[in-house]
Amino acid sequence: MEVLKIATAGSVDDGKSTLIGRLLYDTRSLTSDKLESIEASSRKKGLDYLDFSLATDGLVAEREQGITIDVAHIYFSTPKKSYIIADTPGHVEYTRNMVTGASTSQASIILIDARKGVIEQTYRHFFINNLLRVKEVIVAVNKMDLVNYSENVFNEIVAEFQELRSKSDFKGQNITFIPVSALWGENIAEKSSAMSWYEGDTVLEHLEALKAEDFEEESQARFAVQTVIRPKTDEYHDYRGYAGKISGSSLKVGDEVTALPSLTTSTIKDIQFFDESFEEAPAGSSVTISLADDINVARGDMLVKSGEVPQQTKLLEATVCWMDNKALLPGNKYLLQHNTNGILAKIDRIEGHVETNFGGVTKADSLKLNEIGKVSIKLSKPVFADNFEENKANGRFILIDPQTNTTAGVGFIS
Repeated sequence: MEVLKIATAGSVDDGKSTLIGRLLYDTRSLTSDKLESIEASSRKKGLDYLDFSLATDGLVAEREQGITIDVAHIYFSTPKKSYIIADTPGHVEYTRNMVTGASTSQASIILIDARKGVIEQTYRHFFINNLLRVKEVIVAVNKMDLVNYSENVFNEIVAEFQELRSKSDFKGQNITFIPVSALWGENIAEKSSAMSWYEGDTVLEHLEALKAEDFEEESQARFAVQTVIRPKTDEYHDYRGYAGKISGSSLKVGDEVTALPSLTTSTIKDIQFFDESFEEAPAGSSVTISLADDINVARGDMLVKSGEVPQQTKLLEATVCWMDNKALLPGNKYLLQHNTNGILAKIDRIEGHVETNFGGVTKADSLKLNEIGKVSIKLSKPVFADNFEENKANGRFILIDPQTNTTAGVGFIS
């Protein structure tokens, strides 16, 4: 079954957890004990409705404060599709959580409170979706019941958001506006009779209509080697295969490939998945590739089609989202993890902070927790990398603090 990964974003009290809970309820994805717990908790609070936010806010602090703090991955399915929702917090101090949740998502739902319209946090949420090149964005204008289901209010918010959209440099993004009331389940899975002026799809209908090909990345094939398979059994005494995941575009038997960094060439002899062989494997496939020639390939190396070798460089210019309490400073040293390749790295310079309201770059000499900046990084050895816009998998990296082994930052190569 096709799987769609979705990230959510919304400010405090925009109703994000309620919307997700309503989706779970309307698709009958809540277990009977979970539903009973929601009913009991709602009665205890004296509510005359079911508080569906309880279906997603799992931490005690989240339930007590009525806010989302941690990233939660929520799974549900319909007869047509399976879904994974990364429920991310919307607060400024949890920007790193939002980036983490959206980093692997194909689509995003941004909630806006109909009473408040586009606010500062909306800018930040939309900016992160642009930074991560999320192709499909649903802008759910929530709490329409509190503005008397006004079409004028909805249209004003759409106009505000379209003005924000004009600041974006990501022209391949699709944005859909849907007026909803998550609390009462209007335009979530079922059409709202109170908003008959809206003729578009519900949230669930729109998600169901999205196709896998809508998210296909048109870029060159990259195959980062995770491990070398050498069974050394009687049956497979001389077998050598390279296991990893294909990104960018497909690879097929007979393709001439170049191994990086050695720049030696060979052709693909076989593509295997478990005990089956295939003539071709699409992007996103985790497979084992055998080559016609016995060349030196190890973990951390990369196979690419000959003639499609990415740029080789020892100096990376990147946008970095900082995730560590210890500030990023020029001269700091980290382990840069690029695909399966670990490289010693040194921060050469910090050009400045990236303003998440699309205000450009302002001069700065450090990056603190949850800040985003333009950074130049020197590497101990060359890396074969792509621009993030051209190839997501080969255009991103993480920075690891060698002293604490924590993920200190994530970067997007420009």
